[in-house]
Amino acid sequence: MERGGCVYILTNVFNTVFYIGVTSDLFSRMAEHKDKVYPKSFTAKYNCSKLVYYQMYANIEEAIGMEKRLKKWNRDWKIKLIEKDNPMWKDLYSEEL
Repeated sequence: MERGGCVYILTNVFNTVFYIGVTSDLFSRMAEHKDKVYPKSFTAKYNCSKLVYYQMYANIEEAIGMEKRLKKWNRDWKIKLIEKDNPMWKDLYSEEL
């Protein structure tokens, strides 16, 4: 049985830092980021808990592949990707999940 996956982008309240991650359970993973379950992590250190982009995939391998590609993108490309579906930079965790 294949397991789906999700690639996501978090930022801080000032939209100055990006974190790109992948998970098979976005809702649970976001709760971990919001609660700072891992206090020494990048997202806790830079207060990245605002979900501004996510994309679901049929299997986790596709999501991992996209995560690796996104991490190589320059900042402007990431901003355009976010603003295509989320021009107001809303926290999609509170809006959609």
